[in-house]
Amino acid sequence: MKNKIVETLGWYGVVAVLTAYALLSYNLIISDSFYYQFLNFTGASMIALISFYKKNLQPAVLNVIWALVAIVALAQLIW
Repeated sequence: MKNKIVETLGWYGVVAVLTAYALLSYNLIISDSFYYQFLNFTGASMIALISFYKKNLQPAVLNVIWALVAIVALAQLIW
């Protein structure tokens, strides 16, 4: 059961990051919008989670950094 939950969260991460990128690429959203940064933060966090779970460190590190960039951007948008 735990494995299925982690897998589902990982797939959410993939969908969220790709959705953010597609929306930005087709000018449907701007890069300094809350939604774009939220999708990047949650998506990268979930990909990092599944990567750590599977002991795959390269995508884990990449996505932790990606999530940190997004969280800083979100903080700047909020404050």
